[in-house]
Amino acid sequence: MPNSIEVNSNLSVDCVIFGFDGERLNVLLIEEKDIGQGLLRKRLPGDLIHKGEGLDEAANRVLFELASLKNVLLKQCHTFGDPHRVNDEKDKKWLEIYRNNPEERVVTVSYYALVKMANFVPNPASFAGEALWQNIQDIPELAFDHNEIVEVALWKLQRHFELSKIGYELLPSKFTLNQLQQLHEAITQEELDKRNFRKKIVREKIIEATDEKQEGVLHKPARLYRIKPGQSALGN
Repeated sequence: MPNSIEVNSNLSVDCVIFGFDGERLNVLLIEEKDIGQGLLRKRLPGDLIHKGEGLDEAANRVLFELASLKNVLLKQCHTFGDPHRVNDEKDKKWLEIYRNNPEERVVTVSYYALVKMANFVPNPASFAGEALWQNIQDIPELAFDHNEIVEVALWKLQRHFELSKIGYELLPSKFTLNQLQQLHEAITQEELDKRNFRKKIVREKIIEATDEKQEGVLHKPARLYRIKPGQSALGN
């Protein structure tokens, strides 16, 4: 961050961007450049907010500056203000390098989003080593309290999914029941019984069968489904 920009040293934003690749749920991480002090760690895209900058504005700026992502529909998730958020010695050393007041307590406001990975290809900023998608089941130890932030965001995503089926818009316009089940399993992080899942979907009456089937597949083509008319705003 340029030194000429005045920041609020006690308030930051962190973004948990979940990406669905058609089968699995991933999360976007930033890996800092190795500066030769053993501080190479992965973390969420986040930063202090600028003076006079709104929280939503800051979250969108951070995503663009750190990973070149824009037009992501972010939802405010949770505020983390534990006075002991930074305990690890590596985190403290990192703050000493990048922050003017490394000892000051910082409260962070987290955001989350669910995107189709094919539509969002992250590119790291010049001062970041890498911007990468990480399988949600293989999240390493992250900097600061970012593992906890991911856990809370995943819980919020799962609750929102149960209530409004956020994420259905990531499916093709016409999809198979297997594709729909993969989306459910990716978000809920649970393996679902095929028969029970299909009974539940039928009861919910959100989707309907079309007269079309899969094409160009080696196995028996499956029936294609779509979201029922009138459900187009599902998950908004």
